[in-house]
Amino acid sequence: MKRAGTPTRTLPAWLGELHLVRGALLCFALTLLASLVLLSLTAAYRMRAAQQLDLAQHTRAAAATLFNHAEAEKQEIRAYEPQFLALRQRGLIGEENRLAWIDAIRRSQEQRKLLPISYDISPQQVLQVPLPMVMGQYHLRGSRMRLQMDMLHEMDLLNLFDDLRQAGYFAVQDCTLKRQASAGAGSGATPTLGAECELLWLTLGSVPVLGRP
Repeated sequence: MKRAGTPTRTLPAWLGELHLVRGALLCFALTLLASLVLLSLTAAYRMRAAQQLDLAQHTRAAAATLFNHAEAEKQEIRAYEPQFLALRQRGLIGEENRLAWIDAIRRSQEQRKLLPISYDISPQQVLQVPLPMVMGQYHLRGSRMRLQMDMLHEMDLLNLFDDLRQAGYFAVQDCTLKRQASAGAGSGATPTLGAECELLWLTLGSVPVLGRP
């Protein structure tokens, strides 16, 4: 039983009409959800596209740098190849050729009628170079030759050095001249001077790559 005096609560009239717009509301909700999904996908796509563009730009820049570096190396090779071939022909670049040194001494002695020459060559060693000097893939190596000879005059030694320079590159580390005790006596073939010199034969050898013989 209803109590007397209690007012009756009535619902809004539009609530009774919700069933009329239920389909439109559902369509709106689905459309809103689809729009949000599309917006999220679009944002993700744009971000991925921006990342791919950035990666492509970096890849292109790296490729351009490599190309320019390769072109610069080609130009350097063209510019320095004649000098490189000449140095290799002269025996500075590559493995040392002791046989050429010995043969040069023999030919000089025969052609210039020099007195007997004795020599010995020490094992090859890697030489230290000044820090500012850039050697790249090469390192400087040297072999010491101790040379002794009797001479009729000073030009014998200078002529020998001129002949040896045709067989390779060397530096005179030390050279001592002394007058022979028998100088001035006997025939013209009697030695008047003696020389003891130390030569350093130089070569540029490539640094071995690990894992290769």
